Formats: sequence, structure tokens, C-alpha cells
Amino acid sequence: MDSAVPEHCPGTQSENAGKAEACAGCPNQNICASATAKEPDPDVELMKEKLSTIKHIILVLSGKGGVGKSTFTSILAQALAEDSSKNVGIMDVDLCGPSMPRILGVQDEPVHLSGSGWSPVYVEENLCLMSISFLLPSPNEAVIWRGPKKNGMIKQFLKDVDWGELDYLVVDTPPGTSDEHMSVVQYLKDCNLDGAVIVTTPQEAALLDVRKEINFCQKVKLPILGVVENMNIFVCPNCKTSTEIFPPTSGGGEKMAEEMNVPFLGKLPLNSQIGKACDEGRLFFHENNFPAEEYIRKITQSILKNMKN
Repeated sequence: MDSAVPEHCPGTQSENAGKAEACAGCPNQNICASATAKEPDPDVELMKEKLSTIKHIILVLSGKGGVGKSTFTSILAQALAEDSSKNVGIMDVDLCGPSMPRILGVQDEPVHLSGSGWSPVYVEENLCLMSISFLLPSPNEAVIWRGPKKNGMIKQFLKDVDWGELDYLVVDTPPGTSDEHMSVVQYLKDCNLDGAVIVTTPQEAALLDVRKEINFCQKVKLPILGVVENMNIFVCPNCKTSTEIFPPTSGGGEKMAEEMNVPFLGKLPLNSQIGKACDEGRLFFHENNFPAEEYIRKITQSILKNMKN
């Protein structure tokens, strides 16, 4: 088993990667040191060419886990795919917790390899998905990888998947501001990357980490399309009484967005029907009486409005 990550690891993107004092004894020291060489990465042009048929790329980020980021990604993709003339893809780069196949009900589907690369799994005629979950022998299999191997898998998703012509590619990311996030931004910066949608919940415990995510976007010059506050209120399906499950003690996502000068896209209620549909792998956006439909339509339109033409 690999030894623990150095406490003061400079990260794979740092010029001191593999050279800092904290790197001594790390099994990935040579890999990280060689990665800082100034020679251009030949795969960058391959990725750029492969993704040239994708018109818009949207990252879904959150510094905090458990805020419903993957659920929001699936809802956003379904909302975009509601227009049958648009082709939508989802790339699940939450490598250690790939939940998207389960949410969309395709966890048992295989990935096919052709002469043009991996074929993503089609959820609907105009909605496809690629996830590491399709490549694991079991849904219970743990992905125990260090940064370089994670970066290599993300690169494969970008250069070896035959996405075809897409109007939108929505990228679901893990929580935090680590290797996966830096790699995705680095690899997509010269592609049609429109920006990031940041998901939070109202309580300060979540907002603390989400502020860091916004700061990360600003440091890497990633445009922020806006902030979504998830699980804003709970509306009882029987008596219709509204309750704040997570009281916004510091003003919630809207106040945070105002303070950090980023767009606020809207609020989504906490709804047990959405959670049940995700567990069952149902595309609930097309169902009658879809909960929160008016909210997600408004948020989707705001995202499209904030994207570049």
C-alpha cells in the first residue's frame, strides 16, 4: 500500500512538484518532477481536436461534499436534453465516488471500444454519459489512486472518448480543489469551456468550503456562471408547509454570491421525490408533476444566458 501523502505536498501543478522538501520519500516524486518539465504535452492538441465538436462545456463544482452536486448535474443535463434538437453529454470525473450511472439508471451498461475510441453510454437518444464506474469490475470496487493516475484517467476521458457532436458537455466533479479540478481546467482551457456552476447548501458549514471553490475559480481564471443554492427549503407533500431544514445563519448562498461578486442563479428545494428517483435511476425531469420544475427551468435559462455565445 502507498505511503501517506506528504503533509505539505506542493501539488502536481506546482513548479516545486517533486523537488520540495516535503516530496522526499514520496513514491510519486519522480513522476511529479518530470511533469514540471517545460516540454509541451502532445496530448493537449489531441484533446483539443477531440473536443472541437463540442460547442459548450460546463463544469459543476462545489468545495463541499453532500450538497447535491451530482443530482444537480443530472437535472441540468436532463433539462438541456429536453430540447430534442440538442445533444448533451455528461462526463463524471468524480473518480472515487462515481454516482452518475446509478442516478441515470445505466449502471449495468457496458462501454464499447471502437476505432474512434470509447463510446459513451446513451441514456436517451440525445443524452450520453461517460464514467469510470463503467470500467470497474464491481460497483463496490474502490478506486485507490494518487494524483498522476487520476489525471491520466481524466485525460483519457477527454482524448479517447468518442463524444461526437455535442451542444453541451456537463462535467460532474468531486468536492474540493485538488488534482481532478486542476487537471480538468488545465486540459479544457483552450476548448469551448464556458465556465463553472457552483452548488452549495444554505448552512455556513457548506458555505465555508464553497467560498474556497470560488476562490479557486478566480485564481485559475475559470469563469463562474453562477451559484445554485440546493436544499433551500422542504415543502411537505401533504400539508404543503415550508420548512428550512438548513437555516441560512449567515445569509445563505445568495448573500455569499453577493459578497463575492458572482452571479446567483437561484434556489432548489429539498424534495424526497428527487432523491427517490435518483436511487431508482429514473429520468424524473420528463415525468408529470416533476418537483422543482419551475426552479430548474429558471436556473437553466440563467446559466445559458451567462454562457458565451
